[in-house]
Amino acid sequence: MISPDNPFATASELPYALPPFDRVADEHYRPAFDAGLAEHTAEIDAIAGNPDEPTFENTIVALERAGELLDRVSSVFYNLAGSNATDEIQAIQAEMAPKLAAHADAIHLEPRLFARISALYERREELGLDTESLRLLERRHTDFTRAGAGLPEAEQARLRELNEQLSTLQTRFQQHLLKDTNELAVVIEDVAELAGLGEGAIATAAEAAVARGEDGRYVLNLTLPTAQAALESLENRAVRERIFTASVSRGNRGNEFDTNAVVAELVRLRAEKAALLGYPNHAAYIIADETAKTAEAAVGLLDRLAPVAVANARAEAAELQELLEADEPGATLRPWDWAFYAAKVRRSRFEVDTEALRPYFELNRVLVDGVFHAAGKLYGLSFTERDDLPKYHPEVRIFEVFDADGSALGLFLMDYYTRDSKRGGAWMNNFVDQSRLLDRRTVVVNVLNVGKPPAGEPTLLTFDEVVTAFHEFGHALHSLLSSVTYPTFSGTNVPRDFVEYPSQVNEMWMLWPEVLANYAKHHVTGEPLPAEQVEKLLASQQYGEGFATTEYLAASLLDQAWHGLGVDDRVEDVQGFEADALVKAGVALESVLPRYRTTYFNHVFGGGYSAGYYSYIWSEVLDADTVQWFTENGGLSRENGDHFRRELLGRGGSVDPMAAFRAFRGRDPEIEPLLKRRGLTGA
Repeated sequence: MISPDNPFATASELPYALPPFDRVADEHYRPAFDAGLAEHTAEIDAIAGNPDEPTFENTIVALERAGELLDRVSSVFYNLAGSNATDEIQAIQAEMAPKLAAHADAIHLEPRLFARISALYERREELGLDTESLRLLERRHTDFTRAGAGLPEAEQARLRELNEQLSTLQTRFQQHLLKDTNELAVVIEDVAELAGLGEGAIATAAEAAVARGEDGRYVLNLTLPTAQAALESLENRAVRERIFTASVSRGNRGNEFDTNAVVAELVRLRAEKAALLGYPNHAAYIIADETAKTAEAAVGLLDRLAPVAVANARAEAAELQELLEADEPGATLRPWDWAFYAAKVRRSRFEVDTEALRPYFELNRVLVDGVFHAAGKLYGLSFTERDDLPKYHPEVRIFEVFDADGSALGLFLMDYYTRDSKRGGAWMNNFVDQSRLLDRRTVVVNVLNVGKPPAGEPTLLTFDEVVTAFHEFGHALHSLLSSVTYPTFSGTNVPRDFVEYPSQVNEMWMLWPEVLANYAKHHVTGEPLPAEQVEKLLASQQYGEGFATTEYLAASLLDQAWHGLGVDDRVEDVQGFEADALVKAGVALESVLPRYRTTYFNHVFGGGYSAGYYSYIWSEVLDADTVQWFTENGGLSRENGDHFRRELLGRGGSVDPMAAFRAFRGRDPEIEPLLKRRGLTGA
């Protein structure tokens, strides 16, 4: 039994069932997990052992309703494990990972339950189910089958062992990466070494130093990808090299946080699991349940784009090499030089200085007058800040979201500032999933890693950070606008290679004239970003796509190489395998490294994108085609927004995703808009 004083013991009475963060302490998690697991186990046993004939209500709907306590504690715990982890939370995470994996197996490998689902599935056309209910029944049968419900008992036993081991290793990878990233933050003694950085960025570095007890110094925290934003501006080549070296060293220093062995074991066990389930490798297993359907289709797209992207990158490199030699005769272009000299090209050719744009991208204005403004114009949404509601960290802000008719949609939380307790990158998560069955509305959070300025100073975003803000809010909209019956299909519960599509579409509004004019105003003078600067910014958009596409494709092809290994393949040298894989894929450029190298590739070794990093460009085919539709049909209008919402965003996973796309677009997607956008017309 769980103590009634535990904040997870009963459903939250706060608006939208927002978790009572002000009452949650680390000591509440273990007893809540234990009680939640026990309660869910009893519920599953009752469903599986029901003496009545299986019906959709007493089996499938009962499964949707089960596990509320476990859902409550899990949603809070795993959100905070990523965004505000303590040592205790990390210890609990390591302890719970194998337990939760075993619990999931206990459900999926329960023979009585699978028999009930299978019986319903066999006569599914006779049950008179509505479209969403029929899809839920089919989804449940697929999930159980893919989880091994049909395997012999001995193979199921091995599968249970594998799932526990994999969950432990993935947690270990995440925690090692966070600790190594924090340890490798670059400490600068003399402000002169930061020449080229703007005043705001230097102030942020000074604030980061104070937060680490390094008063009087400057700390540059590492972000998740290989590339680091400061490299674009820093004039000191040696400092650029220090930062880049720190970035690519993560997980590969032979210390206690080294991830090489973790990766090798993860890959081996994933391949064994795939073989048990009847697949040649992990990639084949994962992609069979995505819209791409086969690893060959996913890799085929990557292979089609790679040669042209690499050719463009080589051309860009040649130009940058000339600029470098003008500064340092005899020097060779290195990865830490690329962003710096590419920025020079933008300034000279297009007269675009991204550092000079920052005063026009003040965080609150970007959020309220940009991100929210676009959502209002498209979908009729409005936002009211709720300072009266509890937060899991003082820096979090909470907004209540209302529909065009004034009805409440849910809560949007924003957590934008970097801190040592937060993993790198940017993401969206739900605290509460929308569901008509459970009478729930959405509670969603966007998490970014923006440097925090000193008290009283404005938060000025980089161009890329503005893109990220619009992107992540696209995920939030996918959840907030969800209108489904069953929580299984809520919001972003769609195939991995479809989930990025709506968020990438939302990026288009960042530079849409009406939106840009509303938020891109100088934080001191209030003057709008000059029209000529906007024109130059738009003209420069395609420059650098050789680099951007190549570094992305290199990471995606590396992911596929790792997860294309079969059960009999063994990797002893992780770094050697990575190097060989990049050469074989034709994307091994000395001056362009993968967006993520193996030892800090959290998406695929710590997160949910294993064999799925291709999803971004797969989704971008849909995204670019959709942007073309909006452009051809009048752009930012309620009519267009409502059409996108009705046919796609609101459907979540309740319909086949490609059917939803066709309902929106009127046809299958075409790749030409993507090729044009990225300057890959020869692909």
